[in-house]
Amino acid sequence: MKIVDIIILGAGASGLMCAANIGKKKSVLIIEGNDKIAKKLKVSGGGKCNITNVSVASRNFDGESELVKSVLKKFSKESLLNFLQRNRVELELRKDRYYFCQTSADEIIDVLRRSAKNAEMILGEKILGVIKKGDDFLVKTDRNSYKTKKVVVATGGKSFATLGASEIGLEIAKSFDMKVKEFTPALVGLTVQKEQFWMRELSGLSCYVHIKVDDKLLKEEMLFAHKGISGPAILSASLYWRKGQISIDFLPEKNIVELVSSSKKLVSTTLNLPKRLAKALLKAVNVEDKECKKLTKGDRENLKLLHNYTFSPAGNFGFTKAEVSRGGVVAEELEYSTLESKKVKGLYFIGEVADVTGELGGYNFQWAFSSAYVCANAIKIAF
Repeated sequence: MKIVDIIILGAGASGLMCAANIGKKKSVLIIEGNDKIAKKLKVSGGGKCNITNVSVASRNFDGESELVKSVLKKFSKESLLNFLQRNRVELELRKDRYYFCQTSADEIIDVLRRSAKNAEMILGEKILGVIKKGDDFLVKTDRNSYKTKKVVVATGGKSFATLGASEIGLEIAKSFDMKVKEFTPALVGLTVQKEQFWMRELSGLSCYVHIKVDDKLLKEEMLFAHKGISGPAILSASLYWRKGQISIDFLPEKNIVELVSSSKKLVSTTLNLPKRLAKALLKAVNVEDKECKKLTKGDRENLKLLHNYTFSPAGNFGFTKAEVSRGGVVAEELEYSTLESKKVKGLYFIGEVADVTGELGGYNFQWAFSSAYVCANAIKIAF
């Protein structure tokens, strides 16, 4: 049986970042079920990986805000950018807010691999579970057993099953009687009710919208899809939507009343949207496409609904289409300053397996790197 000081379960963004920051004084072993490291990093953002965002705050995450604030305070967006700059990773800024790798995600994967070179890595072994005997942990895989003093669970969530995603992180937590929220799909498209089937007929069209979900306001592009609605605005909205209504402003920063005031143009023309979309929206709010000057008072009231089109989605596209998983080990089970289990000393949960999920736009990788750094620093101090 192999014996090491620290075992990290998972060689994704958080696992590798943790190994990179633990240092050289203790022996570290990374166990990864896939045959390659960082598979999700590799494919994210069209292969260029949206690393972080210009604006990063606890409000951009679904999770216990005090936990998020504590972690981001110790390793902020600036800390991550400095780390990448020191390691000569070139980033490009898109839409004035999204940081992507300039060439490919391989840039950051190579940096993480080099930074974690002091850790031994075992690939292609499926993690089966963790048990504790006295002060030691026994980690069991489908091939071997390992003994260690500390275990870092960085196994990710349930989305991207084709990349080896599983629920083993939650199973480990539950085996130690820790409270968890079961994984559900997040950053995922939404299906629609029969009354909104007109949206599916617009598959392929997109438009800039504002979407309200409870007290959240998301501003981005929305894409009509054959299953329902998707695109950046919807993906972020899905993070906060459970059941109930969402509201879409199809004409943000415009005033529909002013647009249609006393014009001889057709209403669909004044909306300044793709013709198919404009006509579908008018039908959805029960307004005939006619000259603006012929609109009745009732028509004008109905048109205001385009600023507040409210409906209840039917569900979502499921894990096969989800960018991430919502849920994980709940915050009350973890020490905010270390990500260590309150019940089981020496057991840590970082990245997606903790109950913190970010909006679309680099927030989840930021959380992965930040939580990994906090955990690694705590382990260094503990040893």
